[in-house]
Amino acid sequence: MILSIDTPWQPNAWNDELQKAFRHPEELLTFLGLTDANADPAPQFPMLVPRNFAKRMQPTLSDPLLQQVLPQRTEQEDAPGFVKDPLNEHANGFNKAPALIQKYHGRALLLATPACAVNCRYCFRRHFPYAENRPGQHNQALLHIKSDPSISEVILSGGDPLLLSDRPFSNLIDSLNDIAHVARIRIHSRIPIVLPERANAALLETLSNSRARVILVTHANHPAELDTDTERALACYRAAGLWLFNQAVLLRGVNDNHQVQIELAHALFEQGVLPYYLHLPDRVAGTHHFFVNLEAAQVIYRQMRAALPGYLLPKLVREEPGAQAKTPANEIAVESPTI
Repeated sequence: MILSIDTPWQPNAWNDELQKAFRHPEELLTFLGLTDANADPAPQFPMLVPRNFAKRMQPTLSDPLLQQVLPQRTEQEDAPGFVKDPLNEHANGFNKAPALIQKYHGRALLLATPACAVNCRYCFRRHFPYAENRPGQHNQALLHIKSDPSISEVILSGGDPLLLSDRPFSNLIDSLNDIAHVARIRIHSRIPIVLPERANAALLETLSNSRARVILVTHANHPAELDTDTERALACYRAAGLWLFNQAVLLRGVNDNHQVQIELAHALFEQGVLPYYLHLPDRVAGTHHFFVNLEAAQVIYRQMRAALPGYLLPKLVREEPGAQAKTPANEIAVESPTI
């Protein structure tokens, strides 16, 4: 049963929590009472893990939440076919203006900030040239959106857009609302899951007052990520009038199991969120140890489809360079099952 909880956190609770986040593998492992010889003590892609998220972990190296955030020496290994820009976002001319990516008709993706509240080890933008895109300086991006009346939806991404402070976030939403043909603002954020304290009154007021319809797409990969704090945060966003969906990534050793995926779908629904996408992982350099091949994914998905009602079954998709939309798994060419 969905609880009616819509009490926001104090204004700076999220900043306080972020300041206490784990930034070194040894600190996180010590907190969990673990040691791991394979953990990378000085990762090129920095570690960042809020304590609230770490508290949901079990004290075992196989914990699915820990696996998503603990840097491993494996990340430094080269793997054939795994590259820095597998989606060719930068090379294919999709970068229409600094901090703006436009790949699909009718919608554009605005990089609100390069920062995240958690650094997921499978991140597909871990090598993205943020310095060239100047997230946070959105004038050119907003001018491009304003000049193209075909853009009816703006997707706020990053980094994580909800990591913007209250005033800059409010200003950005106001700027988008000033563009008459923008009918929807879609926010892609992992923060409701890893930093639920971000749901303060100022943020919720900004979202509630938006002229454009606001959609929040959360990112939870495993049912253990959901607890009473995420339930409270998600209730706050629902009370602000947002539509809530979830996208997950299929990750080896984390959630590549049909029962886990079924439990995740039910757990999301109990917290007022509909499953939206289940992404096949991208071939990003440093993430090959998470890869699940198409054949294995399709087996898992068939088992999910047999057990879940249609409204709880996410779409199994992959993002492919140059495609006009996400590609459903049944339309993807057969690939090698050996990875």
